[in-house]
Amino acid sequence: MAAGLRALLPPRGPFCRRVPFGGRCPRPVPHPGAPGGAREAVVPLGGGAGAAPEGGGAGRMAGVMAAAAVGMLLLRRGRPPPGLGPAPRRYRYKEKWAATAPRIPPTRLALHHFDVTYSLQLRDRWPSVRAGLLCEQKYGALLNNFSAVRHVAQELELLNATDFVSPAPKKEAGRGDGVSPEGSGEGRTAVRAETVTQAGTSPPLRASIRSNIRCYTFPRGDITRFRPARPDTLGLLDYYLMDAASLLPVLALNVQPDDFVLDLCAAPGGKTLALLQTGICVHLAANDVSISRTKRLYQILHSYVPREIRETVRVTSYDGRDWGQLEGGTFHKVLVDVPCTTDRHSVMEQDNNIFHRRRTKERQMLPMLQLQLLMAGILATKPGGEVVYSTCSLSPLQNEHVIERAVEVAETQYNISVQVEDLSHFRTLFQDTFSFFSDCRLGELVLPHLTANFGPMYFCKLRRM
Repeated sequence: MAAGLRALLPPRGPFCRRVPFGGRCPRPVPHPGAPGGAREAVVPLGGGAGAAPEGGGAGRMAGVMAAAAVGMLLLRRGRPPPGLGPAPRRYRYKEKWAATAPRIPPTRLALHHFDVTYSLQLRDRWPSVRAGLLCEQKYGALLNNFSAVRHVAQELELLNATDFVSPAPKKEAGRGDGVSPEGSGEGRTAVRAETVTQAGTSPPLRASIRSNIRCYTFPRGDITRFRPARPDTLGLLDYYLMDAASLLPVLALNVQPDDFVLDLCAAPGGKTLALLQTGICVHLAANDVSISRTKRLYQILHSYVPREIRETVRVTSYDGRDWGQLEGGTFHKVLVDVPCTTDRHSVMEQDNNIFHRRRTKERQMLPMLQLQLLMAGILATKPGGEVVYSTCSLSPLQNEHVIERAVEVAETQYNISVQVEDLSHFRTLFQDTFSFFSDCRLGELVLPHLTANFGPMYFCKLRRM
């Protein structure tokens, strides 16, 4: 068709450029159809006022064909030809607004979401917690007891860092049984009694805290950074930098000799490494559903643990939700550090942010996933066994509500009685290092604070009866 149209158009001279239908040349050019003195020529459109078709019917046909070509061209560009209605839908041009409209970064979405929800939960404490989330996080140095370097503790003490775990047994020995820990009021006890069956105060933590775990932190208000870890002669690093609040769930687990321990969501490996530092965790299974995160776990073990100890750790990549069916009723202690909104990461980092618009559905399904993982942990324990549930989120929907729902589901669907252990003495033992939320209904919650910028970290202990 294009070849036929070109054949019907007026001839072009050797010095004439192609002229659009009905348009004028942008500058005077000679045209064979114009008089000798003319410097400008108009190419008429068939059927127009200036048309002079040659050959009668053939000329009119040429004009009709040219007009049809112009109409098709306008339709394809999304503009209707003169005198016609709107272009058919198939020829309309859709503006690429999604590529040009301003995008709200996920960090801003997360901060807005936290402003709306956490301001109601934390009330007057939210501004200070918000400032802590947006500032640089503090770290603790978990000493590697497998390293051959022995002067690390003295080096850290010269920098004014202290081990916050070692003084805990002395504090607990002096703690009276009838003394109510600071911040625990009647309202908190009443709410616990309404929601779940409370067990008595959990067994003393002396066995766990008197283990070999040592973690050094700088005092409140001191923002000194730790130097990078250094390898010893065997290539094992001398300490592991982690959020010191992440050590609290491990201490709450209270591992005893000969316990079979499961770390259900083990990667990237900080809590698994802390369990090994106790020196009494000889039957440890570390699982994570993510293959890439499991590789990170292998790297941590390879960098900090000698080969003969690594070989005793069973590392798997199963879906943690299925563990109750895989090895139900097997373990004495289970640590369930579930995926969560990772509040500090969400307001600071763009990469792998759960508040990205593509991950909205995933974020909304987090409480269900957390409940399934906690139920799998409960089913994996023996009767009398203990489960510690933990997140790094401030959200009650991911913390207390998951605990309440798990207790209910265990009772109604599995006929398993689960009791929530009292961990309020943790606030007395570690109040000099961490800032605790006194109104947490179940478990304990570490709040970020500018002077002690650890956390957030929520942990709660359950006992299967």
